[in-house]
Amino acid sequence: MKKNQRTVTFNHNPLLKRELPMWRPRFVLLALLAGSMTLTGRALYLQGVNNDFLQAKGESRYARTIEIPATRGRITDRHGDMLAVSTPVRSVWALPADAKLEPAQARELARMLEMDVRELNEKLAVQRDFVYLKRQLSPEVAQRIADLELPGIHQQREFRRYYPGGEVMAHILGFTNVEDRGQEGIELAFEKQLAGAPGLRRVIKDRRGQIIEGDAVVRPPREGEEVALSIDGKIQYLAWSALRDAMQQHKAKAGAAVVIDSRTGEILALANAPTFNPNNRRNLTGEQLRNRVFTDSFEPGSVMKPFIAGLALDRGKVKPTTLIDASAGRMTIGTATISDSHRHDKPMTVNEVIQKSSNIGTVKLAQYFSPTEMWQLFDDLGFGKPLNLGFPGESGGRLRPAKAWKPIEQATMSYGHGISVSLIQMARAYLAFARDGELVPLSLTRVDGVPSNGRRIFSPETTRAVRAMLESVTQPGGTATKAQVAGYRVGGKTGTALKIENGRYVKRYIASFVGFAPVSNPRLVVAVMIDEPSAGSYYAGTVVGPLFSRIMEGSLRSLGVAPDAPLTPLQLARRQAEEDGAASALRESM
Repeated sequence: MKKNQRTVTFNHNPLLKRELPMWRPRFVLLALLAGSMTLTGRALYLQGVNNDFLQAKGESRYARTIEIPATRGRITDRHGDMLAVSTPVRSVWALPADAKLEPAQARELARMLEMDVRELNEKLAVQRDFVYLKRQLSPEVAQRIADLELPGIHQQREFRRYYPGGEVMAHILGFTNVEDRGQEGIELAFEKQLAGAPGLRRVIKDRRGQIIEGDAVVRPPREGEEVALSIDGKIQYLAWSALRDAMQQHKAKAGAAVVIDSRTGEILALANAPTFNPNNRRNLTGEQLRNRVFTDSFEPGSVMKPFIAGLALDRGKVKPTTLIDASAGRMTIGTATISDSHRHDKPMTVNEVIQKSSNIGTVKLAQYFSPTEMWQLFDDLGFGKPLNLGFPGESGGRLRPAKAWKPIEQATMSYGHGISVSLIQMARAYLAFARDGELVPLSLTRVDGVPSNGRRIFSPETTRAVRAMLESVTQPGGTATKAQVAGYRVGGKTGTALKIENGRYVKRYIASFVGFAPVSNPRLVVAVMIDEPSAGSYYAGTVVGPLFSRIMEGSLRSLGVAPDAPLTPLQLARRQAEEDGAASALRESM
């Protein structure tokens, strides 16, 4: 080391000889003391005064709030017979991280779940905390799975909807999904009433998610309400079986039928074909799902004619005996020609126009009125708009504004072409003839008492005159003699209409009939429709007349409605043969 070189140690560093300001260490000391006191105060507050926060944090590690499922409300018919009920089932779920199964255990579990072992292993291999293995198992199967005590395999309670009526009630009730929520029909329309509201329950779970201790009910479940339908189970089965047989006989594409109590507007039966089993929907198609009574609209054809006759009578334009000249069999409006199915040798009365179903006679009645007057009648009858019964997919049909009508369109609409309606709309419109001119709302639920909010369409005198015309349709000389009902006076009207595809008429038909009975004091309105009969005949009198007769007769007798007509020898013989056949079938089945 050189003599003139000074040695400076760290302790003698000149920078350290500079004095720090006195306020700085005091500030740091005060800050540390304040922080310590704040933490101490906060700890005392949380642990001694307000311990809810720490308790909530602790509970979040082990406590859970789970739903208590509410039982879905039952659906019954008007007599209280069960149509839909929820039964308890179990769902099997897994924690994939904990579900370490031996091959033999996996095979046994897959067998009980009716699954392929590969599919089960794929579900257990997913990178998730929770996975359903199988939903809605019967309690017996679920218990056998629980007895295996497999690691990571758990169960939970659910409900499954059961429909005792199966195919018979399918289109009325609809069905629920795996979460027990309504998807179609009444189940969807009355979802709020049927579903109720789930409750809440506090439980303690371990780290695997298993409940190891139950706690208090936070909120009890509100069970779903029971819905009593207007449907009569016996009449519904009768309508469904008659429609099924008619479909098979005429090799038809589809069909529908509806029965209405004219006193209350209650829908007693509603049948569709093809149908489905709501308890087993594996192979369900859209065609089976369609509730054609509500969703399908079609040109009704001659079923519309009585309304035009009623309007003409009500406005004093004609009387039932007024002669209408339709003997030419053809009529030209503009460049279009209208014709009847066959010529008439002489002028017809208004009564005969309806009995013989004359297009030309009906058009001449319609020419007494402006398009606005006819449109107003159709609107008052409920055509062109949904009936707002709350049923999913309800069609309003098609009724163009009156100002857009051309003369030929007004003419064709008078006999049911150029306008489209649903079967339920047409059935409801015929209530005006069954109720002395008054139209009442329809109801899918049971009505206690008589509805008071009816709307008058025709006078009672007009209605009685039209009823007589419609009764003549089922008498000799009319178009629907096969619609007669033994022991009852029946009135109604046939409709045979071409179908429209891509804006053009095609050689495929819809046959329909709407009528009421007994004529002396109408109790029921029945509307039936067969889509594309292909077994030879397509005329409504032949195809749906017998179908109407079978449904109407069975329904009247089921309700105990007194006959208002004597039985003819032919009817007595036919009834005796039917009774003998039924007795023979019963003996064979015993």
